[in-house]
Amino acid sequence: MAITKQRKNELVSQYSEWVKRSQAMVVVQYTGLTMQNIDALRAKAREVGGEFHVMKNTLANVAFEQANVPVEGALLEGSTAIGFAFQDGPALAKVFSDFAKTSEFVKIKGGYLGAQSIGAEGIKALADLPPLPVMRATLLGVLMAPASKLVRTLAEPGRQIAAVIQAHVEPAPAAA
Repeated sequence: MAITKQRKNELVSQYSEWVKRSQAMVVVQYTGLTMQNIDALRAKAREVGGEFHVMKNTLANVAFEQANVPVEGALLEGSTAIGFAFQDGPALAKVFSDFAKTSEFVKIKGGYLGAQSIGAEGIKALADLPPLPVMRATLLGVLMAPASKLVRTLAEPGRQIAAVIQAHVEPAPAAA
């Protein structure tokens, strides 16, 4: 059954809006996947704040063009499904990378980090990054380390003086 021109325009505008909003996108080939697998992949993508949709290549090309995102050569050829990361790009890349390891039907073609095109290896590298909360905690620790060391260094002379005064205040233990 053919899609009307109006419906195609609606889909293209929706896809274009998703492309603009996405922090990262993962483009996969899904030939051979069952609807149960597609639904499972969609559910996992939603858990990490993303979307997963099967798209017609011609409509995807138009949507990318409207969003001013250049399309790399063979990225939108064959069966195409795209995962859109609206919150955490590495988490979505991990979902697809893990699914591709367990399924012979899902092949990662490549994707985008912002508007920058990255290949399949780039998506796998993105998937290997630690989750966002862990990265924030690590960065905070790195930023806080010099400040806490400075505070300890500045407090040390005062602590030493307090220890000497305390030693003079306390009576010496009586020798037996």
